[in-house]
Amino acid sequence: MDEKLNSLLEYVKLEGRVCPLPNHWNALWQMLPNRTQKSSGGWEPPLPLILAAWWESSALLKMERLAAHINYAAKHGDLDEVDQFLRNLIPDQWAYGDGTTEWAAYKAR
Repeated sequence: MDEKLNSLLEYVKLEGRVCPLPNHWNALWQMLPNRTQKSSGGWEPPLPLILAAWWESSALLKMERLAAHINYAAKHGDLDEVDQFLRNLIPDQWAYGDGTTEWAAYKAR
């Protein structure tokens, strides 16, 4: 795995981070290149878990979706911009885990 990619994936797990808050997560998704809507109605990369999905999705699903967005950015040559965006978010622009088992299991990955 690319060192920068691995570093960012580790960074977003630190201090109990789950994912950016919805408006910041949407801004991140908007900066991902080559977003396309599939004929099924879904998106590539998948949409951030915001709006109604925010309340229906577990912290683990949110962490996995954020990791998918980061990996997508790396695959499409946009990792530097995503890395800078995420590292420049201030603490109150992140959602944090509550120490649940699922958060601990994800952090250990």
